[in-house]
Amino acid sequence: MIGEPSPPAGAPVTVLHVPGDHDYVAHTADERVPGVVLLDAPRAPGRGWAPSPALEATWVAEHAHLFDVLHLHFGFEGRTPQQLRDLVTALHGARKLLVLTAHDLQNPHLADQRPYEALLDVLVPAADAALTLTEGAAAEISRRWGVDAVVVPHPHIAPLDEVGLPRAPRAPDGERVVGLHLKSLRANLVALPVLRSLAAAVAALPGVRLRVDVHDEALDPAFGRHDAELVAWLRRAHDDGDLDLRAHGRFDDAELRDYLRSLDVSVLAYGHGTHSGWLELCHDLGTPVLAGPVGHLREQQPLVEADLLDPDDVARGLARALAGPSGLPGAAATAADRREQRREVALAHRDLYRRLVGVARAGSTTSPSTSSSGATA
Repeated sequence: MIGEPSPPAGAPVTVLHVPGDHDYVAHTADERVPGVVLLDAPRAPGRGWAPSPALEATWVAEHAHLFDVLHLHFGFEGRTPQQLRDLVTALHGARKLLVLTAHDLQNPHLADQRPYEALLDVLVPAADAALTLTEGAAAEISRRWGVDAVVVPHPHIAPLDEVGLPRAPRAPDGERVVGLHLKSLRANLVALPVLRSLAAAVAALPGVRLRVDVHDEALDPAFGRHDAELVAWLRRAHDDGDLDLRAHGRFDDAELRDYLRSLDVSVLAYGHGTHSGWLELCHDLGTPVLAGPVGHLREQQPLVEADLLDPDDVARGLARALAGPSGLPGAAATAADRREQRREVALAHRDLYRRLVGVARAGSTTSPSTSSSGATA
């Protein structure tokens, strides 16, 4: 149990989530846990990604009357350390609280981590409370910043009515599918070396096919992360029958779930990172995952870990993963477990917000970030 419900206390706490339009954020609340009013942060105008205006000190100064807590999750890479210091000053000057969930201690979208670390150096010590998803990440936060982070597990990603549904039965002699989705070749992807290991490993496993998906844009030489050597290798391997290459646009949520259900193993070819929403979605859908020893993935959900640059170790890992969720204790989620976890996650957030607001309103000198939360710290 993450935390027991607190007694009803005062008016609801209004929380501004940044970003607001994300499944993780939506699933940190639950209709069975009243007492929190959620606001979605404004989005930057125009096409493409940009940091939310809610991360600007001037926006906070104009809109601070709308919320009690700004809860920041991710999407602050486009800010500078000084802009974030100004944000913190504006929040505290308006007597508003900053909560940070440290999803990423290494940013998967960046090769050079130094600019991102400089942002964390501002946010983690300045937050009125820091949360993270695993004990290992909390220990890392304690070592790096001397901050005691509250651990609240990642809730479900798939809709609850799709969690734990029986997978389509595979024929005993049917082809098994190992999938690696390259998406748009984000910075933490170790693509070609892992693909070479995977192709060699799959070739040694009878009745197994390697499916590789990639977004169309990554095949365009004008695309910023285009890798000509990788694309040439993929096309040659596809023509030689070593893999099944699928190039397409981005899946919507339903298409992504259908894709993962079609796989017998999903491979995460990450070279760095901290946690993974993809792993959580695979857990919801009962799709086994093979990954390297990256970040704190092994603490999130059951997976098979292997040296993805060693074809023999990959082959051994695939053999384990192809045994299915039954071969990995706890690998298959159930809707009942995920529903109860969501209630507990919502309680942990609600009770933390209440405690922070109560301390702030009482003018206490107690540090909220180190006070007991009733959660696993």
